Amino acid sequence: MGSLDPRAKTGFPGKDKKDAAKIADEMLAPLSDLQERIFARGRSQPETAPRVLLLLQGMDTSGKGGVIRHAVGMVDPQGTRIHSFKAPTKEELAHDFLWRIEKQLPAPGIIGVFDRSQYEDVLVVRVNNLVPQEEWESRYERINAFEADCVAKGITLIKCFLNVSYEEQLERLRERVERPDKYWKYNPGDLDDRAQWPAFQEAYADALERCNTDVSPWYVIPADRKWYRNWAVAQLLLEHLEAMGLEWPAADFDVEAEKKKLDALQAEAEREA
Repeated sequence: MGSLDPRAKTGFPGKDKKDAAKIADEMLAPLSDLQERIFARGRSQPETAPRVLLLLQGMDTSGKGGVIRHAVGMVDPQGTRIHSFKAPTKEELAHDFLWRIEKQLPAPGIIGVFDRSQYEDVLVVRVNNLVPQEEWESRYERINAFEADCVAKGITLIKCFLNVSYEEQLERLRERVERPDKYWKYNPGDLDDRAQWPAFQEAYADALERCNTDVSPWYVIPADRKWYRNWAVAQLLLEHLEAMGLEWPAADFDVEAEKKKLDALQAEAEREA
């Protein structure tokens, strides 16, 4: 984990933060168009419509909410479904750990967003010793099999680890207690997780290594610069949508016949005017 630079700007087409807003504006039109094509396919041809799942993982303050507002916020909300995975409920604990994940997979034509995910069961569960080691150890391969099955069913999976540094996290936590408009973001329990930073870094390193597969790779997003983080995730989403080669769904009716009907209605309206 130490070799991954949280302040990197890899691939950014501008120079610095000043260019980020302009570049984001240029991404709006193509992202919106491609997302609408997916949504249209979901409505007219659900059996073949693509599904997209953007999965966001990271330590507290890494910016999962910021990515959802600024990157996912570029597309029409009616075509997105966002789910945040908190501590499991009693009902969820009564099932297999993947049960609650599978329930939230995106429908045809939808871009789903996971704020945390199945990886909590090899991260928080591991660090806090919530289950025996042999149980969480077995979950890496089960996660790989689950994700491979999702891809086989037509889900485009984009897994992003938002990599924030120890130093930057402290600054963001401090900001949350010093600014009244950010009190709502602060959770005293975040300091408990911060105290276990080395254990979480080790757990994340294992998850990134053991669940980085050909069909479901990880993308490590430097997250110390918020503007870069948001651009990088939006760019990943755009690249994956462009790679689908999406066309608008063909009409399932006789276009010329419907035009003639509308022409007739217009002519009748003009006579009555």
